[in-house]
Amino acid sequence: MKVLFIRFSSIGDIVLTFPVVRCTKDQLENVEIHYLTKSHFADLLNACPEIDKVHTLENSLWETSKKLKAEKFDFIIDLHHNLRTSILLLFLQEPNFRFHKLNFQKWLLTQFKINRLPKNLHVVERYFGAVKKLGVRNDNCNNAFFIPEHAATNAHSFLPNHPFIAFAIGAQFTTKRLPTEQLINLIQKLNLPIVLLGGKEDSNRGKEITGALNSQNTIDLCGKTTLFESAYLVSKAKALLTHDTGMMHIAACFDVPILTIWGNTIKDFGMSAYRPESNDTLFHFEVENLSCRPCSKIGSSQCPKKHFACMKKQDLTKIAETTHKLIEVKN
Repeated sequence: MKVLFIRFSSIGDIVLTFPVVRCTKDQLENVEIHYLTKSHFADLLNACPEIDKVHTLENSLWETSKKLKAEKFDFIIDLHHNLRTSILLLFLQEPNFRFHKLNFQKWLLTQFKINRLPKNLHVVERYFGAVKKLGVRNDNCNNAFFIPEHAATNAHSFLPNHPFIAFAIGAQFTTKRLPTEQLINLIQKLNLPIVLLGGKEDSNRGKEITGALNSQNTIDLCGKTTLFESAYLVSKAKALLTHDTGMMHIAACFDVPILTIWGNTIKDFGMSAYRPESNDTLFHFEVENLSCRPCSKIGSSQCPKKHFACMKKQDLTKIAETTHKLIEVKN
């Protein structure tokens, strides 16, 4: 049997498809698993041992479909479910199953604050709904993230020679990130060795934070490490502080306590860190009872109400105290 999974983006969403891929590989006999994604996520999938072949999205859906058609898939599992995948499935004309995005329920919640979302239903469970008819079931095991050996070797040179907290300061959208001044305030309250992680787009913020702190306790690696190298550093950290972002989902694959700071998004969307075997090491911080929250299912470039209370009113003291307690227990 030959099965194609489709998920174009983003990092966190792709990582959350790994349990479905693993269970499909484990539970179906003689199954060959292919995966279609955007080209800049190919390395992420090539590192996954359950995937036999990675395909990348071409500029033309028609060209992509012609290449995929030649593979003669038995089933296509659409874990993205958008207009482009709908067109692609139309071109391919192969048996397919799709996961439920719950877009209408999310729209009701963001626009009218009417919550019709299934309670405590993680997106991973919705992904599994797409393979149910193939007889694939969730094994309820923790997710796994695979770091190539060369990336681990390179990242080892960045490791501090003392225990540290990793802090993923980025997020795709502004409304999912603490403002820089609050990041500085929180790190001062922590008074612990911190390694700042982020992409090139976070480099200026990283420099601003370390410049304001003027402390050897904080190391800025924003824009200096690859995704795999950052993942290795997180796996060696005492804990990870993060926003609702891809690194949160990667960290959930390791035995690392995760403290997530939520802004305009909420856990009810089903996108919290996935760790079914040990969720007692997951901690969530949010400003409760805000009538405007959630304002978007993914995030925005600025607060629609201009006050940004979902981040500016975060209890930084509580976050710092919880982190300290975790470190004491882990030590």
